[in-house]
Amino acid sequence: MSSEHVTVAASGAAAAPSPSLSRPDGEFEALLRLAELHRRFASPQKPDIALQAICDLARDLTRGRYAALAITDERDRTEGFYTSGLTRAEMKGLKVPPTGHGPLGSLRSDGRPVRINDLENHPYAFGFPPRHPVMQRMLGVPIWAKGEVRGSMYITDRTDGEPFDDDDERAMVALARHATYIVENFWY
Repeated sequence: MSSEHVTVAASGAAAAPSPSLSRPDGEFEALLRLAELHRRFASPQKPDIALQAICDLARDLTRGRYAALAITDERDRTEGFYTSGLTRAEMKGLKVPPTGHGPLGSLRSDGRPVRINDLENHPYAFGFPPRHPVMQRMLGVPIWAKGEVRGSMYITDRTDGEPFDDDDERAMVALARHATYIVENFWY
């Protein structure tokens, strides 16, 4: 990982949301919140701080119970792992991060978001480390670096009990684009 610093920032401007919408579009909301982060972290930050902030923001924007962001090397080994929503005891119990070969495995091959509404009965629900929190629903998006998937960010179980929706996915994709920028420019 590079020792350079990165500023948590949003690039580009978004149009104002339609007054008829009760909840702004997920991407618009993510860009607004990234701009807030930029104001709060006006001085350069290390990539770890920026990626943790993005992970926390993903959980908050989507009302997820848990969020995780993993950066992998060219052999798909985890180099950086950030979580949000886990207690210290839950983190300590994990011992190793999930491998990304189960429900998130398709991200590596096709680079497309994954939305699963019933993890317990999903055919690829494996690869979770011992003591991993129980989850019912998951939404995962890829993190790219130089044209290759080099990680993922995912959220689980909305706190309102509803499945993840298109706005949640748009928010996650926008946040993953920002994480991609950080990884490409300040990680490798």
